[in-house]
Amino acid sequence: MDKGALIPKQVFFTTGVGIHRNRLESFEVALRKAGIQTFNLVRVSSIMPPNCKIVSRARGLKKLSAGEIVFVVLSEAATNEPSRMVGAAIGLAQAMDERQYGYISEHHGYGMRKGLMADLVEDMAASMLATALGIEFDPDTAYDDRREIYKMSGKIVQSRACVQTAEGNKDGLWTTVVAAAVLVL
Repeated sequence: MDKGALIPKQVFFTTGVGIHRNRLESFEVALRKAGIQTFNLVRVSSIMPPNCKIVSRARGLKKLSAGEIVFVVLSEAATNEPSRMVGAAIGLAQAMDERQYGYISEHHGYGMRKGLMADLVEDMAASMLATALGIEFDPDTAYDDRREIYKMSGKIVQSRACVQTAEGNKDGLWTTVVAAAVLVL
């Protein structure tokens, strides 16, 4: 392994909602509510590094500095349609063996309630990890049933979801939601 590799040691999850007359500024407000507006965010794909610890948002933010380049798995969605449901979600699945990588999934969309979106991203992350670990399952089986198969395999220790939903502003202002897994080096 390259000792100069950028492998995060910690991750934290955060969400936010922003409302503003301009779309970009509603995104900025959402990042502010999530506590990550002062960083130069670089979107990365969906691998939870081996031996990476989940920490609280407050603990993770203490390790970062304004202007720092910060890697995130970011989900965002926006609408300016009054009452339109908008959502952003991040899912995580970790292997029992901490030396094994896990998966982070993201989804954004319209019309889904928080619980359904949470199940979706958790299912996606757990299914990707199960496939990587060689756990056999029927992808057409309900997630609750597959979750039991994953647990019984003894190979997946946990899965979780981080979700933010909101209804579009009644006056047609831009409403933006973000959900992020923030990787800390």
